[in-house]
Amino acid sequence: MTTRVKTPRETPVFLPELVYFEPAALDYPKGQQILRYIKDRGLPYQMTTSHNRITNLPGETELEQYKIAKRTLVVGIRKTLKFDTSKPSAEYALPLATGCMGHCHYCYLQTTLGAKPYVRVYVNTEEIFQAAKGYIEERSPEITRFEAACTSDPVGLEPITGSLAEAITFMADQLLGRLRFVTKYHHVDSLLPLRHNGNTRIRFSVNADYVIRNFEPGTSRFAERIEAAGKIARAGYPLGFIIAPIIWHDGWQDGYAELLRRLGETLPSEAAQDLTFELIQHRFTKTAKSIIEKRYPKTKLEMDEEKRKKKWGRWGQHKYVYPDEQAEALREFITERIFEAFPSARLEYFT
Repeated sequence: MTTRVKTPRETPVFLPELVYFEPAALDYPKGQQILRYIKDRGLPYQMTTSHNRITNLPGETELEQYKIAKRTLVVGIRKTLKFDTSKPSAEYALPLATGCMGHCHYCYLQTTLGAKPYVRVYVNTEEIFQAAKGYIEERSPEITRFEAACTSDPVGLEPITGSLAEAITFMADQLLGRLRFVTKYHHVDSLLPLRHNGNTRIRFSVNADYVIRNFEPGTSRFAERIEAAGKIARAGYPLGFIIAPIIWHDGWQDGYAELLRRLGETLPSEAAQDLTFELIQHRFTKTAKSIIEKRYPKTKLEMDEEKRKKKWGRWGQHKYVYPDEQAEALREFITERIFEAFPSARLEYFT
């Protein structure tokens, strides 16, 4: 008798279950493009005067409403064209979307998006790019970097919006502009043939398989992200990895060693010559802990203040990170594995 090996199902493209259009969004070509995408797939949609008026999402409990909100898309206009700063990743955030369809238990968007965890995409991208051009000119002759994934995962939304493709081709023509974004999704095929002139660095958020399986529902799997990183490297994009959040767990050395080994086996040698790593240890605030335990009541995420070091955060409240000895052990072990696999890599920071 032959045993049939079950092939893992590919992580599907995000399809919202509810879609709202702000009326002015349909005055833009991208708004009409998204409307056609939604109609072609038979997805329910309705108009709303403003995303702030979306208060009647279905669900009897707060948890049910949260889960539905994560499957809700709002198509609108980015009214403010004043960009937020985005240190240490870049000088400014490039606002293409807000909110994420993933369910990462630890994500800082749990608190920053508060009671509005639905996904918003902006259709006035030409206006956004012109604002970016103004920032570039203002800082000339210095290079200005823009981070497109501060408040969302734009790769997960790209099949719907096409906004990343526009941003990449826009930035290809900017002598002093650079685009950066990070993703947990593998849906990158539409980006591979684009003209980018090396001005866009695509980074993948990667982690030990244990962390992805237990704390990152609704995102692409370990192997899918690694395969996608290989595709991006072969397309000639500058490549990077964010290992975050680094989580101390049973077998963490084996998990992170396996991650770096698999990356070393997958990436073409030329990619290793211009490869960046950003390392971020797990941290949480009391506010985040309260929200996470409410939204993911069965989470295995360790958030014991007694086991952590208290550190003052930039947003006006304490955060809890690993004690110095644990943090140093994580930093040292992972850094050694990085440089074993990629001697020419650049470690941008550990925090």
